[in-house]
Amino acid sequence: MASTDAVTATNVPSNPEHSSTSIVPKSSQHASGEPDYLRLILTSRVYDIIKETPVSPAAALSSRLGYKVLLKREDLQPVYSFKLRGAYNKMAHLPLEERWKGVIACSAGNHAQGVAYSAKHLGIPATIVMPLMTPSIKHKNVSRMGSKVVLSGNDFDEAKEECKRLEALHGLTNIPPFDDPYVIAGQGTIAMELLRQVKIEEVEAVFCCVGGGGLIAGIGVYIKRLAPHIKIIGVEAADANAMYESLEAGERVSLSEVGLFADGAAVRVVGEETFRICKDVIDEVIQVSTDEICAAIKDTFLDTRAIVEPAGALALAGLKKYAQRNLEHASPDKSLVAVLSGANMDFDRLRFVAERAKLGEGNEALISCTLPERPGAFWEMVQSVLPNAISEFSYRYGDPAQARVFVSVLVDSPSDLTRILNSLQQKGIPATDMSNNELAKSHARYLNGGRAPKFEDPNTEERLYRFTFPERPGALAKFLQLMRPGHNITLFHYRGQGGDVAKILAGIQIPKEKGKEELEGFLNELGYPYVDETDNEVFRTYLKNEL
Repeated sequence: MASTDAVTATNVPSNPEHSSTSIVPKSSQHASGEPDYLRLILTSRVYDIIKETPVSPAAALSSRLGYKVLLKREDLQPVYSFKLRGAYNKMAHLPLEERWKGVIACSAGNHAQGVAYSAKHLGIPATIVMPLMTPSIKHKNVSRMGSKVVLSGNDFDEAKEECKRLEALHGLTNIPPFDDPYVIAGQGTIAMELLRQVKIEEVEAVFCCVGGGGLIAGIGVYIKRLAPHIKIIGVEAADANAMYESLEAGERVSLSEVGLFADGAAVRVVGEETFRICKDVIDEVIQVSTDEICAAIKDTFLDTRAIVEPAGALALAGLKKYAQRNLEHASPDKSLVAVLSGANMDFDRLRFVAERAKLGEGNEALISCTLPERPGAFWEMVQSVLPNAISEFSYRYGDPAQARVFVSVLVDSPSDLTRILNSLQQKGIPATDMSNNELAKSHARYLNGGRAPKFEDPNTEERLYRFTFPERPGALAKFLQLMRPGHNITLFHYRGQGGDVAKILAGIQIPKEKGKEELEGFLNELGYPYVDETDNEVFRTYLKNEL
């Protein structure tokens, strides 16, 4: 397994005070003293509060990948996450003397909601500690369930310290998010259901997201006991890969930093008990990029009409990567199962997900081009791209000799991109694929602008127009084709948004004398609705090439 990102990690020593044998009774231990997870899973209390979640076939993905793709729908839990299973099972096994004192947990995510929901059902007082910067929607959701919310600390490390202080001060019982036998067993009930719901002999692999390791430990320990032929494959974000690094090192390691896009699975250190189990049950850990996670969110939506959170889509992103790597072995008689672990998506993230999903699934390429600064060059570039559709076009005049353009193109396969790049090169247009360049994807494509230098010809000026026309395939190419060869485009911005109307912003260099009248006469003939934005304050302040 090759790491996709360089990670700084340090070894984590075992905690001599951490002992799983002191948590479970002798009747649920093996002779070695280790927890008997098969017994713990079979006697789990989770069905006091939840119902068995379904397994949904992913028809569209199955058709694309060649395998039978199945989705275990933990996003349908009452709190939209599998975390309810482990939290409830742990709390349901607490002795009465611990229940009346209350429980405490440190979390701003799905674990917090699982603890709060369980506490309400069991009648146990609960305190949830969250960092000060936790979005209000998250702590209000927990408060609504009746738990006390304590906002403390500028980050999770500081919040955890406050959690420890309150735990000791009030004699509360901490409900860990993953590193506890009852929590692990609660998550393991997913595997118990799954093996009843599928044809075991057809299942090739089960994919689980990995954060602290509770989910994959519970699922893995059960499946390897009853169906050892099934591969257990963990999936991590490439910038939050604590389990991968720990398995590679043969001991738990602490990451120096973690990416937060898949925040529900972003941990620096995996659990001690979960790691002990995972060493024996995990067959492979697959690492995926942010774009691949976004593509998996889209795939889930297309097959289920459900929107899962980034961590909830990790398993499917890994499944896709595995299937694409094993195309020659694919068969509709073989099943791959992804656990959709959660659907607590922040609404504000949807735009980013939609933007990056096409890149993640390889259906859009971001290309940087250098065009000769002369009339008609744009149309030559578009001809190189056709018949593929342009989804984004960003350019600002800055050099009298050449133009630098960002263009996004819809592609069906890597061969499409190769053809486009070769065609551009043949027309004397240097082009580079920027689809994997994070700076280009996140920033540069939006910053390709600013004030242009003054034109060499003092008898010309720049006019800015905003156009609208029906959004349909080929509409942008037609627009550029109809522009007269004598029109020198100095600014151009277009981004397909999936709406019914396309919007284009275009700057055009024209003669100062009678140029405006002639240009607008031509634009009127074209028939596209337009607005002259030359006097707009934004243009004059940020873009105009004359003060």
